[in-house]
Amino acid sequence: MDLRSRRSHRDRDLGRRPHHQGQEVMSHDNMPEEHKLPEAHDASHGHDVAPHGDPFADPGLPVHEPRRTDIDERAAQRAERQVSLMFIVSMLATVGFIASYVVFPIDKIIYVFPLGHVSALNLALGLTLGVALFCIGAGAVHWARTLMSDHEVPAERHAIEADDEVRADVIEQFKTGAAESGFGRRKMIRNTLIGSMALVPLSGVVLLRDLGPLPETKLDHTGWQEATPAQPIQLINMNTELPMKAEDIVIGSLTFAKPQGLTQDDEQFQEKIAKDALMLVRIAPEDIKDTSSRDLGFEGILAYSKICTHVGCPISLYEQQTHHALCPCHQSTFDLSDGARVIFGPAGHPLPQLKITTDEKGFLVATGDFSEPVGPSFWERSA
Repeated sequence: MDLRSRRSHRDRDLGRRPHHQGQEVMSHDNMPEEHKLPEAHDASHGHDVAPHGDPFADPGLPVHEPRRTDIDERAAQRAERQVSLMFIVSMLATVGFIASYVVFPIDKIIYVFPLGHVSALNLALGLTLGVALFCIGAGAVHWARTLMSDHEVPAERHAIEADDEVRADVIEQFKTGAAESGFGRRKMIRNTLIGSMALVPLSGVVLLRDLGPLPETKLDHTGWQEATPAQPIQLINMNTELPMKAEDIVIGSLTFAKPQGLTQDDEQFQEKIAKDALMLVRIAPEDIKDTSSRDLGFEGILAYSKICTHVGCPISLYEQQTHHALCPCHQSTFDLSDGARVIFGPAGHPLPQLKITTDEKGFLVATGDFSEPVGPSFWERSA
């Protein structure tokens, strides 16, 4: 199709005859009625918003249709009861959230299809808090859609900064909106909303329970605290579950140990091993720089806490030539030949050391607790 043909088709689509030489172009006024474009009309303001024949005319706002609750007081009262019921359910769910802390023990496991085995406490907390928040949101939405004013009000775009007149107008509109919302007149909705909003923050207060009770001296001691020179505790190899002898540990080796009597069948095994885990190295006595550290060991065998003093990660990387132990989490590096002092990284304290010796059978034993609290530093570190 050539340019003239395309122009002819375009002119025909616009409702006018092709403009050939010697022919007059038909205007909108002398165009037949069936070819004229409809005039744009603003239904909300009752005046034309664009010139005749503008295909992109603003149709204006649709005619406002009242809702059932606007013309039927019984429907409005029913909606009010529905909104209030949602707020009441929110209050009950918040009470249930708080009660869950009392009813369900922290280690209670239940089977729920299709989730499987889950914590009863976590499930109860999630459901009750979810219902409490959902009902507040759903009640507010239902209130706005059924009882608050829904008249459409167009507004022209304006600068971000408002002048005094606009600010005064906004305040006036806020007051008008507050009056139209019925917040002051519909006391049932107001009181139940205030009640639900007042109770929900209590959920956060109850969560503070997880921060207690206070540790008191629990962070100062480990499972080795019961060891005494008269009743020492044997060191058990973490891999073989067998007592360890001094001759089993060679120079340059790294071995992990735990106190005698601690088994994986213990319900609190993970909690205890997080403090009791040992890291044993054997260094030639002449290479040990710190004399007090050498005295706590036995023939060059030194027992340090395996728990990093930064954030509590387990240390498992050892360099034989330099006697450096590296924490894989944040690269804190400890010199085990010099009292496990920190030579690099964010850790703030050396690794605590355990005093060890051998019993009459040659097994390695501990005669006391660590020299200082193990793990990350805390606000009342006692050493």
